Amino acid sequence: MNTKRILGFAIVLILLCLLIYLQVRTWKNFDWHVFWSRTEGVNVAGLLAGVALTYMAYVLRAVRWRIFLKPVCKTTAARMLAPQFIGFTALALLGRAGEMIRPYVIAKKERLTFTSQMAVWGVERIFDMGAFAVLLAITLLSPDVRSLPFYHHVITIHGIQVDLGLRDGAFVLMAAVAVLVIGCVVVRRYGERVAQFLYGLFQSLSPKVAHHLREKVRSFSEGLKTIHDLTSALQLIALSILMWVLIAFAYYTITHAYPGELRSLALPHQVVLMGASMLGSMLQLPAVGGGSQLAAISMLHSGFGVEQELAVSCGMLIWAITFMAVIPTGLALAHREHLSIRAVAEAEEKAAALVEQGN
Repeated sequence: MNTKRILGFAIVLILLCLLIYLQVRTWKNFDWHVFWSRTEGVNVAGLLAGVALTYMAYVLRAVRWRIFLKPVCKTTAARMLAPQFIGFTALALLGRAGEMIRPYVIAKKERLTFTSQMAVWGVERIFDMGAFAVLLAITLLSPDVRSLPFYHHVITIHGIQVDLGLRDGAFVLMAAVAVLVIGCVVVRRYGERVAQFLYGLFQSLSPKVAHHLREKVRSFSEGLKTIHDLTSALQLIALSILMWVLIAFAYYTITHAYPGELRSLALPHQVVLMGASMLGSMLQLPAVGGGSQLAAISMLHSGFGVEQELAVSCGMLIWAITFMAVIPTGLALAHREHLSIRAVAEAEEKAAALVEQGN
């Protein structure tokens, strides 16, 4: 593990410790007996449905990656399936250090360059953000969401009122996605010009940074060319939206597996809960998570008014099913492919270092 990753790990650990400390201070009267009684009443069939829906989302990711590869190689969704499970297993076990294992495994499997698959991964992230932004925009039309206390949340900063509610956060996300889409169109069509412009802009400040930025833009431009026609673009959009709908339904089946108040949470609530969990997942430790669980628990308790013991139980199960349930299948597929997660992680880290040096 290089110095950059160690520093990132340390920062995440400190932030999570702070968040956990604040959470514990808030819940001084946590009742473990109530927690276990709420957990024991869970409908196992609902949890299994959540696992099935989560796995179906991984299948759609495999189909989507096959479409990304159409211009450069002929492959099948079946060949892309194992790398999805292996990659997300690495992400669950290693944290963000395992993020690039999926493109690395695909590059090796299809005899493509690691750089090209890193670019595809970047494009995939944009489709994910865009699909979630679409779901969130639709969710804002729901009366269930509009009635939430944090739909509007005005604070005053130096006498100026600022709305930091859900609606405005959603607008910021949609604006960010729109900027990214426009940027992608420009980079796809004029990638070399954009690369040379940025190189000239930063060359006087730092030649190394300027060179690095130029190569990154070139690589990303090549990655964008995986979308080779309108039909493929529409397929990718449809698959991305369907995938996130399946994940939202996974959240729905998990929350509705509990008897009582959680069953009042409609599908629009699940999209909001999913967004909170996604934000929290940016701060997570290998194998134990942290940020995702805390964000889901906080949204359930503070956002939706669910009792704290039930919120903790549900938040932990959401994390276990949507983040960690991939591990048994991922390890089995890695064994079938004669891969070691740790060995692949080390090889990916070396490949990433070579890319950095080459840039």
